Amino acid sequence: MFVLNGDKRILLRTLVVTRWLQEAGTKNGICQENKKEDRTSSIPPTSLIPDCSLLFPGVGSGSIIIHDVEPIRYIWLAARSDTMGKGTVVMAYSGGLDTSICIPLLKERYDYDRVVTVAVNVGQGDEEIAVATKKGEKFADAHYTIDSRDRFVTEYLFPAIRANGSYEGYPMGTALARPLIAEEVVRVALREKARTVAHGCTGKGNDQLRFDFIFRIAGLEVVAPIRELNLTREWEIEYAKEHKIPVPVIKEKPWSIDENLWSRSIEGGRLEDPAYHPPDEIFGWTVPVEKAPDKPEQITLEFLKGIPIKMNGEAMSGRDLITKLNIVAGKHGIGRSDMIEDRILGLKARENYEHPAATVILAAHADLEQLTLTRQELAFKRIVDDKWSELAYMGLVHEPLFHDLNAFITESQQKVNGKVDLQLYKGCCRVLGRSSPEGIYSDDLVSFDSTTFDQCHATGVSAYYGIQARLVEERKKK
Repeated sequence: MFVLNGDKRILLRTLVVTRWLQEAGTKNGICQENKKEDRTSSIPPTSLIPDCSLLFPGVGSGSIIIHDVEPIRYIWLAARSDTMGKGTVVMAYSGGLDTSICIPLLKERYDYDRVVTVAVNVGQGDEEIAVATKKGEKFADAHYTIDSRDRFVTEYLFPAIRANGSYEGYPMGTALARPLIAEEVVRVALREKARTVAHGCTGKGNDQLRFDFIFRIAGLEVVAPIRELNLTREWEIEYAKEHKIPVPVIKEKPWSIDENLWSRSIEGGRLEDPAYHPPDEIFGWTVPVEKAPDKPEQITLEFLKGIPIKMNGEAMSGRDLITKLNIVAGKHGIGRSDMIEDRILGLKARENYEHPAATVILAAHADLEQLTLTRQELAFKRIVDDKWSELAYMGLVHEPLFHDLNAFITESQQKVNGKVDLQLYKGCCRVLGRSSPEGIYSDDLVSFDSTTFDQCHATGVSAYYGIQARLVEERKKK
């Protein structure tokens, strides 16, 4: 007996049912008419053995199982499609330790016949994407690499800039990329006609929830081996060695790094100790302040409707501008965060981030808003920005309130046009000046040397200013 276009485990399932097929064939007359001299050309239809295909989940349409056992010698089994069984699972793939060991785990522990991996390029770097692609093609049954960098900038980073997106004081990056990656995985799952998707997230972090939200909205089943099997990093490293899976992680340096166009996060190992001083080796985008240039550098960013469109007078795409500014600001040691972060589950975690371009762009954008928006708009927008950032951090990008907040933010940005001059020096980004044709500013009215605004008019305002508080204090004295 042998199998064409099948899995080795199908052989075992075939052996198990061979005796049943023999008995059923004898009793019900299956294949008994197949007595032609050229027996290889006569294959009975699957309707003669309707229950048999249910015993072979995971075999793609058209797979052939040939039995060299009488009375059934040749049977063509058109197994049910992958979407009806455990045939195919589509997994978000980074090429790192967690997702790499999930490939064999999904077959060994979950009994999937095909594992399809999806690597989504959101700015991780050419080398990392190349490694993920190579490993995916080698270890998975099928692999997709999708370039979503421009989409990431347009649909996720631009809205984040307009919303001054930050969580507990740092510019979000990983949180913004996860929904996009999940959406691309869903697209591949639909193409592969798979009902199940997987990720390599642990049960302690935020990413599991961000992925699950998008997957479940699409109506797909979710498998998370690292979370469900309660695996440790040390066990994963040993398992990878056993399966000859190369991973850029060793026990002495078990850093978990996530990178995209907007930020770079580093965690794991001794970094989990809040008192541990991070070594310089964990940083890849920024230099230590003491090694930054001794001469300041000045740059100018120009915004249109809240979006950066030019750097130093040169028009650029969003992706190119962010990429260049990461290099320029990073060499000045700008954009490092070492913090205790409150995760969605309520756990406090020590996190290290690099975000040089994000730091500069958000500082410039917030400053330009101060010039172009009214006091009431600014006050209300701060509330909106905080809520927007909270929902984005949680990955709830399809929450109706999130769409409502985006509508307000988009409208508020119609006037946020202009230029901001900044100085980059020794880890510090400082605004030097700003200008805008939409600026709510009159140098004539505010100048001490101008009489356009009659100062005497302020006397009436002053007479009633704080009247309620004054009345309360007067009553206390009685």
